[in-house]
Amino acid sequence: MLAATIQPPMATLPLTPPPVRQWAVETRGVTKRYGSQTVVDHVDLAIPQGGVYGFLGPNGAGKSTTMKMLLGLAKPTSGEVRIFGRDLRANRGDILPRIGSLIEGPAFYPHLTGAENLRLVADYLSCDRESVDRTLHIVGLTDAAKKKARQYSLGMKQRLGIAMALISDPELLLLDEPTNGLDPAGVAEIRGLITQLAHERGITIMVSSHLLSEIEQMADVVGIIQAGHLRYQGTLAGLRDQGRLVMKVSPVNTAMAHLESLGLRPETVGNEIFLPPMQDDLIADAVARLVGAGVRIARVELQRKSLEEAFLELTETPVVMAEQPKRGRRSRA
Repeated sequence: MLAATIQPPMATLPLTPPPVRQWAVETRGVTKRYGSQTVVDHVDLAIPQGGVYGFLGPNGAGKSTTMKMLLGLAKPTSGEVRIFGRDLRANRGDILPRIGSLIEGPAFYPHLTGAENLRLVADYLSCDRESVDRTLHIVGLTDAAKKKARQYSLGMKQRLGIAMALISDPELLLLDEPTNGLDPAGVAEIRGLITQLAHERGITIMVSSHLLSEIEQMADVVGIIQAGHLRYQGTLAGLRDQGRLVMKVSPVNTAMAHLESLGLRPETVGNEIFLPPMQDDLIADAVARLVGAGVRIARVELQRKSLEEAFLELTETPVVMAEQPKRGRRSRA
C-alpha cells in the first residue's frame, strides 16, 4: 500500500515513557547472545512503579528471554538490569524475594489440591499459613481450594499459578503470556485479576503477550519488541498518535525544494507530500514558506494511525530468530 512506503522511520518512535519519580525496572543496553545468535539486542526498558506494563511482540521476538534476565534466570551477555533502583547482579539476594513470577506456565502437583500446592510454596518461601487462604481468596479460588489440581480448568490453573507468584506478597509481578490458550471467559477473568492487583493492591505488573487486544484493555504503558529490538515504549495513546502530515500542493517540485530547505525530509506521490508529524508552529512555518513561494495548497491534514496499524507496522519485519538455540532434541523458549 502507498502508506507503507512513506511512513516515517521507526527510529522516530519514542522509546521512553514520560518521566516518573522512580522506576520499578530499568535495563540499560541489555543484550543476550547464544553463540553467534543475538536474541535480545540492547534493550532499554523503563517500567514505572505501579500499574501494568504490557510487553508486546510476536512469538519468538525475545519477550520470554528478556523476562528471564529480569529474574536472574538468564544472564545478560552485556548491559545492566536494575530493579527498584538497584543493580540486580550485585543485590540479587535482596531483590528477588520482592518479585513474583509466572514464566512459561504454572507448575504444580496434579494429585494435590490447590490449597496443598499453594501450601508447599508457602512453606518453601517461609510464608505464614494464613497467606494461603488469603491468596486463594485474591485469585478467586477459595471455593475450589480442596479440589485436586488436575480437575482444574485451564483458567483455574493459571489463577493457581498466579497465586503461587503472589504468595510472598511481591512488589513486582512478572507474567509471561498468562492468558495463552484460554477461552474468552478465562481471558476476561485473568485480565480482571491483573488490573485488580495493579490498581487496588499497588503491585507493579509486567505482562507479556503477542495479542494487542489483550494488552490494550489492561496496560498503562507498553513496550513493543520485535526480533530482539525494542521498537516502541510509551503509552498506548502515544502509539496511536503516530501518523503523517499530508499536503496536497501544486507545483510539487517547488514545494519539495522549499520544504527540504527547512531541513524536512518530504516524500511525494502524485501531487501529495507526506511528512512525519510536526508541532503546530513548524507546520505554520512550512505553510507560510510555501504560500510565500507561490505554491497553491489545497489541503493540509494530519492522518493518525489506528492502534492496530501502528502495532503491525512495528512488528511487520519477519522474525528470523528463535528465543533460544536448539540443543540436541530439545529447544528452549
